[in-house]
Amino acid sequence: MRLDPASFETWQFASALRMEVTDMGLTGMVFSAISIAAGAVMYWAITTTNGHGFRLSTVGVILMVVGAVGFVVSGIVYATSRRPASAGNRSMDRAVTDSQGRTAEVHEEVRSS
Repeated sequence: MRLDPASFETWQFASALRMEVTDMGLTGMVFSAISIAAGAVMYWAITTTNGHGFRLSTVGVILMVVGAVGFVVSGIVYATSRRPASAGNRSMDRAVTDSQGRTAEVHEEVRSS
């Protein structure tokens, strides 16, 4: 018996989606850290004497706050994507085809201990 290509494609799509979510969490953490660093530089390292317009220190504070919030959200996304889907039983339905071309529906249950 061989697996139905559609069930393999579904598994492959789910696996790729899980990797994208994990990568998104890591990428978000990196961009958040860069934002925090840029905000800190703007707040503490740059001094301006111009009294008109916007203050770079205010932009620095905003970048640090947005970076911190982004870091927390990305950490949550990363943590939830690394956790197994369920700690209990899993079930899967799939179609199988034998060498003579006959198709059957198979229901599998995997029990976690």
